[in-house]
Amino acid sequence: MTEEEKNTGQTPEGVEPDEQERQAETPQDLIEGGEPGEAVEAGLDTGPARGPAFDQDEGQIQSDTGRNRRKERVGLVVSDKPDKTVTVTVETLVRHKLYKKRVRSSRRFMVHDEGNDARVGDTVRIMETRPLSARKRWRLANIISRAE
Repeated sequence: MTEEEKNTGQTPEGVEPDEQERQAETPQDLIEGGEPGEAVEAGLDTGPARGPAFDQDEGQIQSDTGRNRRKERVGLVVSDKPDKTVTVTVETLVRHKLYKKRVRSSRRFMVHDEGNDARVGDTVRIMETRPLSARKRWRLANIISRAE
């Protein structure tokens, strides 16, 4: 079908008018399908746009973005030998999958301590951060209680 035939409404020879209606010229014709101005669901995901999160009401950038949601753990300092680094053991209670009994598991983290403040036996809060060395991905947030 040529542009002139589209504009004038003439049908090409050998093509039924019903077949002509079934042939969609562009993907946009398939989406629009209904009356002009009528919204038609095209089956596309219309999720949130990428980039900074905007407040719906005021158009201001929200402060609560993915970057601020960092993991935090509370643990016990077991070693403070290296400079600006402490080793923290974090214990968790996990329910056994088959026996349903609570099992205590522990994990050790190398934690960056900029001021060398933490000592062995201190209870500390640690926060996830960017990789600082080969094994350090956590930093000291604060010291909850000192060792006696």
